[in-house]
Amino acid sequence: MPRNEMPRTEMPCREMSRNERLAGIAAALILVIGMGFGRFAFTGLYPLMVKSGQISVEGGSYAASANYAGYLIGALLLGLVTGAAGRKLCAFSAIATVAALAALGLPLPEWLIVVVRGFAGIFSAVAMVAASHWLIHERGHHDGAPALFAGVGLGILVSAELVAAGDLLTLPSPAIWLVLAAAALALTILTIILQARVDGAPAPTLPHEADGEASAPFGAGRLVLVYGLAGFGYIITATYLPLLVRTSFADLNPLHIWAVFGLGAVPSCFFWHVLHRRLGTAKSLVVNLLLQAVGVGLPVIHMPAASLASALLVGGTFMGTVTIAMPAARKIAAKARVNILAVMTASYGVGQIVGPLVTNALYRQSQSFDAPLLIASAALFIAATICMKRATPEKASVFKVRRT
Repeated sequence: MPRNEMPRTEMPCREMSRNERLAGIAAALILVIGMGFGRFAFTGLYPLMVKSGQISVEGGSYAASANYAGYLIGALLLGLVTGAAGRKLCAFSAIATVAALAALGLPLPEWLIVVVRGFAGIFSAVAMVAASHWLIHERGHHDGAPALFAGVGLGILVSAELVAAGDLLTLPSPAIWLVLAAAALALTILTIILQARVDGAPAPTLPHEADGEASAPFGAGRLVLVYGLAGFGYIITATYLPLLVRTSFADLNPLHIWAVFGLGAVPSCFFWHVLHRRLGTAKSLVVNLLLQAVGVGLPVIHMPAASLASALLVGGTFMGTVTIAMPAARKIAAKARVNILAVMTASYGVGQIVGPLVTNALYRQSQSFDAPLLIASAALFIAATICMKRATPEKASVFKVRRT
């Protein structure tokens, strides 16, 4: 019998385990490319682009909002796509991201940079959805989610250090974009090879661990609101951190602080996954959002230690919010009349779009990021407060649910 037709029960456990480890690595690399490089490398390069005159502070805010709008559009459009193989979508997202990175190495006018960043957001959404679908649904590797989401933090860390190396070599920002494109291309080739190898073996049936509670602790409306506030709360730090700390560390490249942000995100997905299973959705979200709120507000102290602590706290919590909230959404999805996952994605996306726009408006008035950071921190505190109050059965959701 051909290898790819072998029944699941006939494949040796050791081989199955190796293939699923490779699957987790391949899926994580897709997020390294599509999210770490394609979406968040802009944060590290933003100050260098401003310094070299490639873009203005205001233009950077529009580029950030365009990227987050593209991510929202991409996620919603993917809801209309049926029957597409996850591996093909992963390859498309990676190759398209490489092209978007390379385009920013060209002498583009500011408006066209904004457009490219919008398309890059679409490709990032394809990467997130396609990698998740391929690993969790097609491969059946349900408990590979923490490794998958850790790819975002790893991508931030690697891309930030590449940008820092380029800055150390006094490369102009367009040249650094080309370096990132070359690195992403190498990772794309590796990922395509790994996914082809993994798909050469049948998907095993792996045990799925419980999420720590039998049902969602509150309804769809509350979860959507909390998720939207979380999207608004973290995005200001995730967009402007190197600009925030450039005056705090006289002898340290702010890009290394952005790398710390990514470093904190890598293990956090595993930590929040375990905490979620032990405490349940509501309690783990409260802890996550409160820590995140503190981290977002710390840079207003204008001390090096505060900026470093902010990078660690926000980096160590923002992907944790996703790791906790998505399993809760899956529990609600069976009862809600609306597509709760799409609504949550939209809510999170709106928060990410509004954040840079609010920041830009306030920055033009005060030339300071303090007010936007405090507003974002307050949004996260409000989200945590909402999680503290458990819904009664009759008021479980603002959305109508089917009776079972």
